[in-house]
Amino acid sequence: MLSWERLRVFAAVARHGSVHAAAETLHVTASAVSQHLRRLERESGCKLVERDGRGIRLTHAGRVLAASAQRMDTVAAQAGTDLAAISGLVAGPLRVGAVASALRALLPETLLALTSRYPRLVPEVLDGETAELLPGLRAGRLDAVVMESWTHAPAAIPPAIRTQALVHEPAMLAVHEAHPLARLGEVPLSGLDDLVWACCPEGSDAHRALVQLLRRHSGAEVRVRYRVADYSTQLRLVAAGVTAALVPRMAIPQAHPGVRLIPCRPAVTRTVCVATAEPAETPAVHAFVAEMIRTARRLVPAD
Repeated sequence: MLSWERLRVFAAVARHGSVHAAAETLHVTASAVSQHLRRLERESGCKLVERDGRGIRLTHAGRVLAASAQRMDTVAAQAGTDLAAISGLVAGPLRVGAVASALRALLPETLLALTSRYPRLVPEVLDGETAELLPGLRAGRLDAVVMESWTHAPAAIPPAIRTQALVHEPAMLAVHEAHPLARLGEVPLSGLDDLVWACCPEGSDAHRALVQLLRRHSGAEVRVRYRVADYSTQLRLVAAGVTAALVPRMAIPQAHPGVRLIPCRPAVTRTVCVATAEPAETPAVHAFVAEMIRTARRLVPAD
């Protein structure tokens, strides 16, 4: 008989491809995860994993067992969700994925307020891009995702995912204060052909939005030479005079010496939303969404 606890650990290892990453997710030691793997191999009579550089790779038997283990893990998570919904208790794990700019601007105060009000709530936060996080929400590995959607390049929302808008905000062109564009009160998008860009990495919503925007308004090649997920670092590169960037208002620090921020014409905007999976919404999820709305109204200026 295979142990459920070992199957749960194996599901995490298969999902993350690493003993250490699985240990961090499960809040146990790496040696405990390795022991579970060895015992599970003895119980099953099969070799399940093999080393692959610094990580591990599933064998054929491991892939077969992982599929069943991950289905069982999803069912167990859903059972906890169902019980929480029945009791109305705001407690237990709350797994949140968030894009970095919203995480920095909105999550700290939201989580402080929630954990103060509900001491038995245990939040976990994962930093990532919308396209990476939404599959985890659909699969039940996340309870909520704080995502971005650029108006001219909206994010694809999967079926059965509900979104609640938190902030609708403009994005500004950031150039060095000595750049010729810095003298303008607003800059036409058709006049950005010669710029070298800093942007979030390829595959991110921000990168896709920038490329689509410039291709729509200009026939020139989009030269993204600095792929940096953090907007603060992008602005430091702008201040050094080596690049330009398109930065949403939420991500602009109060002090940005050496940088001139200019509105675009036509305006470039994005919406920050919180996404939840409709069948899996629990009292903890409802409390999180409500607190996110309050935090956004308190911290972010109305557009």
